[in-house]
Amino acid sequence: QVQLVESGGGLVQAGGSLGLSCAASGSINGINAMGWYRQAPGKQRELVAAITRGGTTNYANSVKGRFSISRDNAKNTVYLQMNSLKPEDTAVYYCNAETSRLVDYWGKGTLVTVSS
Repeated sequence: QVQLVESGGGLVQAGGSLGLSCAASGSINGINAMGWYRQAPGKQRELVAAITRGGTTNYANSVKGRFSISRDNAKNTVYLQMNSLKPEDTAVYYCNAETSRLVDYWGKGTLVTVSS
């Protein structure tokens, strides 16, 4: 089992920045990729960004150039730096960890609200 705890959500004005972090605990040795997903009201959950243990990253087109994902394997923590935020970035952001056996774990989510 893997437990994920997110922090850093909140309210920010459009154009502002916000950082999220997610700390993993439990059976962390089996974790390969970690990432962030988001779900806006009335919409499906979507991938925002992901990073493998080796540092390979993947971003949604809508956040490329504005968001940056990083990972500290020693601290078992993944970060998401969000810059130039837009109202359409408003959503609940969920941390995700995928194990080498392709099992997914999820955090409880943290709300990010971007005001116009």
